[in-house]
Amino acid sequence: MKTMSHFSSSFLFVFLVSTAICITAMSSLLAAVDAANITINGNIVTYDRRSLIINGQRKLLISASIHYPRSVPAMWPGLVQLAKEGGVDVIETYVFWNGHELSPDNYYFGGRYDLVKFCKIVQQAGMHMILRIGPFVAAEWNYGGLPVWLHYVPGTTFRTDSEPFKHYMQKFMTYIVNLMKQERLFASQGGPIILAQVENEYGNYETAYGEGGKRYALWAARMALSQDTGVPWIMCQQYDAPDPVIDTCNSFYCDQFKPISPNKPKIWTENWPGWFKTFGARDPHRPPEDVAYSVARFFQKGGSVMNYYMYHGGTNFGRTAGGPFITTSYDYDAPIDEYGLARFPKWGHLKELHKVIKLCEHALLNNDPTLLSLGPLQEADVYEDASGACVAFLSNMDDKDDKVVQFRNISYQLPAWSVSILPDCKNVVFNTAKVGCQTSIVNMEPLDLHPTVRSPKRDIKALQWEVFKETAGVWGVADFTKNGFVDHINTTKDTTDYLWYTISIFVNEEEEFLQNKSSAMLFVESKGHAMHVFINHVLQGLVSGNGTVPHFKFGTPIVLKAGKNDIALLSMTVGLQTAGSFYEWIGAGPTSVKVEGFKSGTVDLSASTWTYKVGLHGEYLRIHESGGLNNKIWALTSEPPKQQPLTWYKAVVDAPPGDEPVALDMIHMGKGLAWLNGQEIGRYWPRKSSKLEKCITQCDYRGKFNPDKCDTGCGEPTQRWYHVPRSWFKPSGNILVIFEETGGDPSQIRFSRRKVSGACGHLSEDHPSFDVEYLQGSEIKNDENRATLRLKCPTNTHMSAVKFASFGNPTGTCGSYVQGDCHDPNSAALVEKVCLNQNECALEMSSGNFNMQLCPSTVKKLAVEVNCS
Repeated sequence: MKTMSHFSSSFLFVFLVSTAICITAMSSLLAAVDAANITINGNIVTYDRRSLIINGQRKLLISASIHYPRSVPAMWPGLVQLAKEGGVDVIETYVFWNGHELSPDNYYFGGRYDLVKFCKIVQQAGMHMILRIGPFVAAEWNYGGLPVWLHYVPGTTFRTDSEPFKHYMQKFMTYIVNLMKQERLFASQGGPIILAQVENEYGNYETAYGEGGKRYALWAARMALSQDTGVPWIMCQQYDAPDPVIDTCNSFYCDQFKPISPNKPKIWTENWPGWFKTFGARDPHRPPEDVAYSVARFFQKGGSVMNYYMYHGGTNFGRTAGGPFITTSYDYDAPIDEYGLARFPKWGHLKELHKVIKLCEHALLNNDPTLLSLGPLQEADVYEDASGACVAFLSNMDDKDDKVVQFRNISYQLPAWSVSILPDCKNVVFNTAKVGCQTSIVNMEPLDLHPTVRSPKRDIKALQWEVFKETAGVWGVADFTKNGFVDHINTTKDTTDYLWYTISIFVNEEEEFLQNKSSAMLFVESKGHAMHVFINHVLQGLVSGNGTVPHFKFGTPIVLKAGKNDIALLSMTVGLQTAGSFYEWIGAGPTSVKVEGFKSGTVDLSASTWTYKVGLHGEYLRIHESGGLNNKIWALTSEPPKQQPLTWYKAVVDAPPGDEPVALDMIHMGKGLAWLNGQEIGRYWPRKSSKLEKCITQCDYRGKFNPDKCDTGCGEPTQRWYHVPRSWFKPSGNILVIFEETGGDPSQIRFSRRKVSGACGHLSEDHPSFDVEYLQGSEIKNDENRATLRLKCPTNTHMSAVKFASFGNPTGTCGSYVQGDCHDPNSAALVEKVCLNQNECALEMSSGNFNMQLCPSTVKKLAVEVNCS
């Protein structure tokens, strides 16, 4: 029994142990299976010196910046799809801290700030994402994206080894990373995000912070890596980024950029296809030929990821524009315009470039280039492997002269400042200087605010306007009094653009300027940004700085009376500082106020007792929001008053007909803010640029670009039209609210539709003889391809007329073509036959269509312009 008993106990022990081992093994197996599922469902993103590697495959990536709060959710799917159609693989966006954490631990992710929704739209489109969490973004965004409240946390200095700053920065970044993980949006989880960025262009400012800057940069990188996202991290313009963080380039050109480590890929996080605008300045443009040149050169010289900043700039709605003085429009001359329309020819030219570069992807990423000199400023980079794949980029860096070069015993014509791409090392499929796609003719078509009103002039005076007039000075009870001046930003904490500085002075009736019925002189100095001066409640004028120099000085004659005189200065910010070393300490508001003309001499009011009031009465009552639209302070008027400063206007308007994008035409107004149905349209200010500045009628793309090279709009308003998203409208009963600061004529406010009214294009006989639209890698044969001009009208429209058509030697540009002395008289008939009443058409330059024997000594061209309706 003892033996048996002992045997039974031993058996039971072995059985239990064996069972435990089996259970443990099964648990391990299940865990392994679960882990395998995570890996299978996710994407492994790594890199080496040549490229990003996603699931073992090298990737050459074209990326597009689209900032979610600079458009509206209803626009997001169309913008993403249009980028994809343009040959883009990746959507890039910053994360805007001050739009999400409105106060400590008070987070907002609704409306335009629904980051998760935006990421999922990108994912649904089958595209990747680059998430630049920052959280400092610059981006011409108010305060560089950092929350204003953070500046007032004791002991905080932005972007250095400051414990309070690092605490809140890490907390926000962790919140965003966890949100992305929760929604499974990192590539390692099967989501679209393949790269994440910490900080932004800090290398440009790090030295100003000394050792604290170096410690902060290293801390930021390590903090980011600790987030365990499963994707690589990048730091742009960071010259000491530690491994494994990838340092990247931001510039108009990055072909010569080299990462710190030879083991990191060459990434271009910001290729600027245009530039931003500031109120009162000219309108900058970057030619598509130069953008394409910069892209081609980057990939020629070993680049693997290139991001357009911006691909769609969008709109700085509300008070989100920074700078200061950045316009409400953030169009950026980008491939997709502010309103969501493809900007031709830039969008189309780059689309063709992207397709050709993608044909070269395998050869580019799996071979090292051979560099060949073709001349003093001409060179070739050849990527070739044993399989026979061969790609060549031929560059002419001469910014004045075209050149003929010899490559592999064949002559090639290279226009100045251009790159020719040969996907088979033989045939030129694309040249950056030869734009073969159409140019769209886009107009702002005026509409009435109330299209159902019928009057001889279709005038909106028939609208029922309501008004509310602000007091020039302190309204209600003063906030405080103080000897001397307070800083504007420290006082408002950016809850409003406006701060009243008020004081009274006594004038003796014996003063000479009263006896002579002349004027005293008021002299004001201010840190910025703008100011309205009122004397005895009468506006004396508006003075301001500009986007280059925000501070200002001015003197103006003022009419004073005997006895008490009220001086009220309405100081205004026009967006807070966006970037720079210690930029959070830059203030605004007056620093000196003096009155000259008294018998006793100059009266310096700078140290006197001033009375202060933050904001406007209408803002305090929130009369622009849905809850305040019916406030009894609104007064009904048969006709809106004109040229009245400090006036609120309200009218009920219908939605404009059609489905084209819509804008408010504010050319007849002064300066202020606008809302529709409580949604913030933004600051308006049709401030004109100087007529004396240098503007161009046609930009020479050749040579390095800078933001002042190709400006237009001299003597014109920097921004006349203000985007109002279609999704903000109801069919009727829309409430438009305007706050006008200086005076204007609200009866002249109009909606305008952004409408494509036509298209034009031109091709030359020496254009690359390939229709890139349908080009495949195996079809690069000269005898089977012809250069093709494609024209297309917007959906549901057709080509209703051929305005111009000439095959020969026409001159001019879109909208102003002129027939030359060499002209095929059948040009118009041929174009009409192919294009008239069609939504799109293709015109091949071949003997079957045009008289190729015409003018044999002339390089023939085809130029066409059509109307769309």
